[in-house]
Amino acid sequence: MLKTSFVLLGICLVSKLTVAELVPYWGGDTVRDLHREYGNIFKYGNRNAASHLWSAFLLDRSTQMSEKKLESLFRGFCAISGSPVNPTSYNKYRLSLHKASGGKSIGYMQYCCWPCVCDTQDFIFVDTKTVETAEGPRVFDFAVIGNPCNNSAKLSVPFVQPFDGRQTTLLREAPEVRCQDGELLGAPISDHGHVILSMFFDAKDVDEEAGAVAIHSQRPQPGRMSTVNGIQFQDEMEFKDMCEDRARAGYNSGMGEIFRKVAAISPLKPLDSYAELR
Repeated sequence: MLKTSFVLLGICLVSKLTVAELVPYWGGDTVRDLHREYGNIFKYGNRNAASHLWSAFLLDRSTQMSEKKLESLFRGFCAISGSPVNPTSYNKYRLSLHKASGGKSIGYMQYCCWPCVCDTQDFIFVDTKTVETAEGPRVFDFAVIGNPCNNSAKLSVPFVQPFDGRQTTLLREAPEVRCQDGELLGAPISDHGHVILSMFFDAKDVDEEAGAVAIHSQRPQPGRMSTVNGIQFQDEMEFKDMCEDRARAGYNSGMGEIFRKVAAISPLKPLDSYAELR
């Protein structure tokens, strides 16, 4: 009886531990250190449309990091493709995205290539999450999508890759997108219940951001660098024509259809859209 009581007490104590307390200490400091964890993060060896696992790795260890360090490490991968990224001003893009809570927000994301701008515009929203850091709780803005496991059957629906005309499925092309009981395995969840892909950096409400109108009024010029408040970046509007051309060509660049197919399973809609349906 006494032995049983100790066992039950042990189970009770373990159940009260947070995920962060159960995760071993990680001594990484740079995005290069993060990239070295690729094999530990992606157990099936493929990061396609699986940036949520990069985010999970960092958020599980957030109590070991300062706010500044956590944010810097989140710049080390592409939210769309899952590719490792070495962050520079040239691969920093400014976008205006819908917020899960309503309204729009302007901020920055690091990408592996320009087509990610188009896919972000079509599918990604911004939502918040309170994260425990070494300095205490902090509220961050994150890039999120709807939960693809709301309809996991679509992962096995055949589609044609635009690059080579090959028929395939998301189960084959994105093996880390795995569902169990309606949940995306390993995915951190935002305040409004959406799948976190990466951070949305330096976010501001649209009406607070200076310089946006001036840049958006110019003719698109891909590769042109802009500067606002000392921050250098490429603006999403520079790729307006290229995104339209890419759509007409069947999304035959960047990640092709892989991320788009995953994000389209349970697409998010602006709050105004839901209001119109009532």
